[in-house]
Amino acid sequence: MDDIVKQAMAKWPNVPHCYGWLALDARGNWRMRDEAAQRAEAPGDKLANATLVGFINRNYAHDDQGRWYFQNGPQRVYVNLEATPFIARTDPAQGFVVQTGQAFTPEAAFMTDAGAVILQAGEIVAQLDDRDVAQVLAHTELDGRAASVEAIMAWLEDDAAELALVLPGRKLRVERLSAEALSRRFGYVQAPGT
Repeated sequence: MDDIVKQAMAKWPNVPHCYGWLALDARGNWRMRDEAAQRAEAPGDKLANATLVGFINRNYAHDDQGRWYFQNGPQRVYVNLEATPFIARTDPAQGFVVQTGQAFTPEAAFMTDAGAVILQAGEIVAQLDDRDVAQVLAHTELDGRAASVEAIMAWLEDDAAELALVLPGRKLRVERLSAEALSRRFGYVQAPGT
């Protein structure tokens, strides 16, 4: 967390929290949701200012109830999550990175009934950006043999066979998980304050 944020928190400890105004979409974009966007249940405007996005990324955390927020000076701005608290992308140099720019090495892999790929490393739970799913699924095996898209789709209906994500130096068994169970399984709140 930035020092200036810590100083503001100490100076003004009782600033009310903010809900509904900031969202993280399923492609890792921060979105500002004004009153009109909130009323329409719209995603809001994508934040493009690199300085602001960097500030949010550095001051992104969660509370003990699993609500993710951006600490904006003395105020917590709770984040509505379209998917998971982090969104992962592939990176040629680092393997995987999340929207905050942090590299991570997955320790577990999941696939939802809707075909979303979820990666976990410690407290980082990240849905893979849909633009990278085909690339990652090209590195899967079903019962030890390269898995086709058709075979993966069949596995989503009946996961009796073992699906594995093959990463440099290791294989991760992929667990099937319903999309509705994600937030309960990993202990995060998708829409704080609602």
